[in-house]
Amino acid sequence: MAATTIRILNIIHQARIVPVLLLMIVRACSIGAGNASDTLYNGGNITDGKTLVSAGGSFTLGFFSPTGVPTKTKRYLGIWFTADANVVCWVANRDNPLNTTTGVLVINDTGSLVLLNSGSGHTTWSSSSNTTSSAVAAQLLESGNLVVRDEQGSGNPIWIWQSFDHPSNTLLAGQRLGKNPQTGAEWSLTSWRAPNDPSPGDYRRVMDTKGLPDCVSWKHGVKKYRTGPWNGLWLSGVPEMASYSGLISVQVIVRPDEVAYVFDSTSTALFSRLVLNEAGVLQRLAWDPASKVWNIFSRAPRDVCDDYAMCGAFGLCDVNTASTLYCSCMQGFSPSSPSQWSMREASGGCRRDVPLDCGNNGTTTDGFMVLRGVKLPDTDNATVDMNATLEQCRTRCLADCSCVAYAPADIRGGGGGGHGSGCVMWTDDIVDVAL
Repeated sequence: MAATTIRILNIIHQARIVPVLLLMIVRACSIGAGNASDTLYNGGNITDGKTLVSAGGSFTLGFFSPTGVPTKTKRYLGIWFTADANVVCWVANRDNPLNTTTGVLVINDTGSLVLLNSGSGHTTWSSSSNTTSSAVAAQLLESGNLVVRDEQGSGNPIWIWQSFDHPSNTLLAGQRLGKNPQTGAEWSLTSWRAPNDPSPGDYRRVMDTKGLPDCVSWKHGVKKYRTGPWNGLWLSGVPEMASYSGLISVQVIVRPDEVAYVFDSTSTALFSRLVLNEAGVLQRLAWDPASKVWNIFSRAPRDVCDDYAMCGAFGLCDVNTASTLYCSCMQGFSPSSPSQWSMREASGGCRRDVPLDCGNNGTTTDGFMVLRGVKLPDTDNATVDMNATLEQCRTRCLADCSCVAYAPADIRGGGGGGHGSGCVMWTDDIVDVAL
């Protein structure tokens, strides 16, 4: 038997290319808004058939029925792209459509936006702004964000509510995907039920804040796909993000009151949106103003190796090895259930061939096996120390009998050789590793 058994895996931040989130640019070409207003003032209203149009003409707010649905049934208040009215990026009353064209949007006495059925007087939806002021106005911004602002006093108005804090199935430039750890407030995408039904569907796209920030798709309570954690430059399963820095800027913000993913454009040539569709597929689409079509630039999940934990604990997925099930065990591990693996069922994962040599009075024969070019494992069971060096990370992991893997948390300045800052250490099993 070899003198050195596999103790920990030093996983380098070089990930397989999974085009998923960020590809093209973010702002729409300017479309004339005519005489349409972008602002609803207190005392005014928007009835079915009337609209607000953003100052540059990119977005329209009004009432609509989904494609294929009779126009006098299932009326929703939404925001759509003016260039393509069939593309709705935000819906107010997703759970409660109006079955009449008597809907009206007003600002009530406490400064909240309220959607009423003017025939019955019933409230269908409300922004529930936390204000007692009646001196407010609602404005549709050129970003596609509907904001309610307090008009009292001098100086800059205060935004007391915004649609960007309540996403539907679409993320726009400047809009956050994430959460506030202090309040529990969350900004997530929820798929439509069907292409003609904007009620909440089966899939959600959230920012996982356990360990390192990671963008994750869920179906009910089951994790379906993750991009890999943020490494300071890109999401570790999407390294091609760096090649689009001339078109789009990406940030993952980490602070006490906010952990969020946000993108913006460095060009005004095209318009891009990120959509979680009814099948749970995340698509990056860009508008081609010449042909007037939406081009799909990326989608995820892309292949079987994007399926969460496809190869189980300590398994490694490689989409280029279809002849061998896509799955293999990391060096020093073998299938936990060879019979299941022979039946092309690898979700049971792998187990160690030789127990770790740990806790022997400070001496050990355990060593390191380096995995390059992989998406980092799920960090839900990882601990993070952003102030530690990589060498300190190695020493800590080797001294901890529960530690099974480590990696740098931030690769900025470290290239792809594993040199970076911060320490991520995994305990127990590691899952969802892919080439």
